[in-house]
Amino acid sequence: MKISNGLIIVFFVLLPFAFAYYLYPTLPQIIPTHFNASGEADAWGNKRSIFLLPFIMGGTSILVYFISSNIKKLDPKRYANVDDTMYKKLAIYVVVFLSLLSLLILYASANEGILIEKLLLPFLGLAFAGFGLFMPKIKQNYFAGFRLPWTLESEANWIATHRLAGKIWTVGGLLQFLTGLILQGELVFIFFISIIVVMVMIPTVYSYLFFKKEKVG
Repeated sequence: MKISNGLIIVFFVLLPFAFAYYLYPTLPQIIPTHFNASGEADAWGNKRSIFLLPFIMGGTSILVYFISSNIKKLDPKRYANVDDTMYKKLAIYVVVFLSLLSLLILYASANEGILIEKLLLPFLGLAFAGFGLFMPKIKQNYFAGFRLPWTLESEANWIATHRLAGKIWTVGGLLQFLTGLILQGELVFIFFISIIVVMVMIPTVYSYLFFKKEKVG
């Protein structure tokens, strides 16, 4: 039996609420609400704040799916080759990502002393690697991908940039996953952020050089 996209979205939006409801009776009156670069709690709040994150992530998930489902109507340039099916798959991936991210943060909030970076950073690395697999399939649009002046102006630039970005994000995400498992403390954050910078800068610079080459040609 085929499950509709709507049911998948509803399930993953409600899942963090169900987990927060499950955790709530066992929580102390004050719980951590924010973690610093070392993975230590540096902000606290009433245990009712456990429901705030599911609201934020759930609202973001619904917005992402709405935009992706109506991308042809919302995109200013009305790119004719936008694949609605692919964007809906990407939207579902984002919704699942946000839901699982919420679960990890809720778990860390309910278990004081846990090294949150050992949960979040490997997970984020795998998620970025997954986004890398989507990159080459993303067509020109104003909502997803490397939306640079040069990629939006030239379809050839967009395709070349996202093919490269897909490889870099997949490899970079896997490196983030591995370093997240191996390293600890502030060092793991330094490596994580450094890899993100590389993942963003290389496709951006490549896109600009591609633009300059097209302009000369």
